[in-house]
Amino acid sequence: MLMTNEIKVGTAFMFEGAPLIVQKMLGQKSGRQGMVTKLRVQNIVTGGTQDLGLDAGEKFEEVDLVEKNVRLSYIDGEDYHFMDQETYDDISLSKEYLGDNAGYISPDDEYDVKITYYNEKPVGVRLPVNVTRTITYCEPGVKGDTSGKSTKPATLDTGMEVKVPLFCNTEDRIVIDTRDGSFVERAKD
Repeated sequence: MLMTNEIKVGTAFMFEGAPLIVQKMLGQKSGRQGMVTKLRVQNIVTGGTQDLGLDAGEKFEEVDLVEKNVRLSYIDGEDYHFMDQETYDDISLSKEYLGDNAGYISPDDEYDVKITYYNEKPVGVRLPVNVTRTITYCEPGVKGDTSGKSTKPATLDTGMEVKVPLFCNTEDRIVIDTRDGSFVERAKD
């Protein structure tokens, strides 16, 4: 059993018959009725999010999630085929299921992706925080236009479009933060 004070970001637990995972801690509030912990949680099965207030003494059943390391093997139309790094099984996920994550990965990558399973069904995909991509197209920067944080759109080798600083050019390798799609730095390779 899991107590309210043991719950943190990434913890999965059962609440009113639904498996939930904590996305964000929103704080604690104490009052006449005792301490209340506020959380933003996501339903593992449906993907819906909600804010939740839990009393200090509540107990919850833990949810067993299994994470597997996989690597993208190839893309077949709208299907992305991953290979389990331990069993070498083929796992196929649609581009729609991957959502924005599809723009950060390609079969040429040397890094692993983690797929989270609940009851042997994939419920989530986790990428490394930073990935390196190549810019295939962007407008040339205007010399002297460096007031503030000026950015321009750039198309990556995966077809995804991100905002980059004006000094970036076509064929540059850049590091992108997968959590929000922001430019981190030029790649050092």
